Amino acid sequence: MNVSDFDYELPDDLIAQEPPAERGASRLLVLPREGGGSLAHTRFDALAGYLRAGDLLVLNNTRVFPARLIGHRVPSGGAVECLLVRPVEGGQWEALVHPGQKLKPGARVLFARNGVELHGEILDRHFYGRRTIRLWTASEGGVEAAVDAIGHVPLPPYIKREDRVEDRERYQTVYARERGSIAAPTAGLHFTPDLLQELERRGIERAEITLHVGYGTFKPVRAETVEAHTVDSERFSIDAPAARALSHALRVGRRIVAVGTTTVRALESLDPGPDGEIQPVTGETTLFIYPGRPFRIVEGLVTNFHLPRSSLLMLVAAFAGRERVLAAYREAVAQRYRFYSYGDAMLII
Repeated sequence: MNVSDFDYELPDDLIAQEPPAERGASRLLVLPREGGGSLAHTRFDALAGYLRAGDLLVLNNTRVFPARLIGHRVPSGGAVECLLVRPVEGGQWEALVHPGQKLKPGARVLFARNGVELHGEILDRHFYGRRTIRLWTASEGGVEAAVDAIGHVPLPPYIKREDRVEDRERYQTVYARERGSIAAPTAGLHFTPDLLQELERRGIERAEITLHVGYGTFKPVRAETVEAHTVDSERFSIDAPAARALSHALRVGRRIVAVGTTTVRALESLDPGPDGEIQPVTGETTLFIYPGRPFRIVEGLVTNFHLPRSSLLMLVAAFAGRERVLAAYREAVAQRYRFYSYGDAMLII
């Protein structure tokens, strides 16, 4: 299967640079998963009308941290930018750094802002600009508090502006709790407390899982064929209450509706028992979902619009069919939906 089969044309002015003025005011394109139905255009706050009592809505409660650090080399003073990708043992981090060619093992860097200093040393080099970096600070609260004080919100590169203070709240779901992501699970950005309460009033059940969104979710597909691509591992966990809710829904035949492709990857990484039993789990997933792979758990999907040729678009195409999804994307372009992280949403049900 060719990666080029997942391409589409998108005018630059449809790439959302700002969140909507009001959370939850985004548009919603409703796509029937099976053939025979027609597209519907509505607002995201009408979501409850497309779900039914007994559906289990599954949310990813990961929380984005300000993982983008801007500083300089020591002692030369040359500019340095570092994106913390994931923690590893011993206070070390896997990171993307720039300029990569100059930052060799042994190089020292300093990040400072708001009176807080964070020191770093490059320990190892990897492919595509990745490094292992050790961080330390004398500031109260340690490295995590220092990162929170001096770090920038890691907005995606297609948002052509610097992050602002308000992005710390808007590039975060209202139910975010578990710190650890370098990007938001963007399908969840549309939910408001009022909408969550309405869903509950209508008998739509809710469960939360955690998948910490890492670089693997957004890594470019450099291969020419889909099957040659791999995704990086991402940490996820399903706690006991979520496992019970999922097990019950599977046993009694209720629909499980995932909010976001990250939630899909976590759920489809599970291995239900013969009676639909899901066990609590904490681990990592490298699951890459593309057309041809069956879905065992997820029956509905809330998702944003994704980049051409991306693994996320391939996942959505696997869920609803490549031709149907690309036709919906063409319709979204024609109707001038807003695309990507701060853009509008799609419900596939």
